[in-house]
Amino acid sequence: MKVQWLGRIGYAEALALQEQIVARKADDSDAPDELLVLEHDSIFTIGRTPDHSSLRDPAALPAPLMAINRGGQATWHGPGQLVGYPLLDLRRRGSDLHLYLRDLEEFLILLCADFGVAAARRDGLTGVWAGERKIASLGVGVRRWISMHGFALNVCGPLEGFAHITPCGIAGVEMTSLEREGARGVTVEAVAEKVAERFPAFVAA
Repeated sequence: MKVQWLGRIGYAEALALQEQIVARKADDSDAPDELLVLEHDSIFTIGRTPDHSSLRDPAALPAPLMAINRGGQATWHGPGQLVGYPLLDLRRRGSDLHLYLRDLEEFLILLCADFGVAAARRDGLTGVWAGERKIASLGVGVRRWISMHGFALNVCGPLEGFAHITPCGIAGVEMTSLEREGARGVTVEAVAEKVAERFPAFVAA
């Protein structure tokens, strides 16, 4: 697996890179799986749904909004949040999107544990939680069984972007981060390094 740390990168630029890799992999079954690890400038996104109520007031959002080809409701990306975009050939993994989502959750649970934070799933809800607070969100898209988009783990810093939306369409949800859950001195770069170390082996297992 090829892993790239892209640092801080605009959403549109990262999306274009994903689309290039997905197209290449769809046409070449021997092309390697890839993982893009990065941090975004502040942006709001919403997935494939006619219900945009989770945006509350789109005209009042303090950062740009993009509608994209993933599942799920509104979320926020920004500084202090680690984003991972696995570009995997799911045809090699049973073409099972539900299983893929559960695998991503399991990876994030183990990743949080690496930084001393106990995390878990919640029945009926996609994502990863620290107690009653949501620490990581998932939203994936698939083209010809090649995955794109992926996960966002809140690492450190302010989370005020989430205050302008109903995150993931879950009323009353409280967002949290590794830092807020007790991880001291944690940085996006440090978590990215751990992801680059662990994810290829996790996927291969």
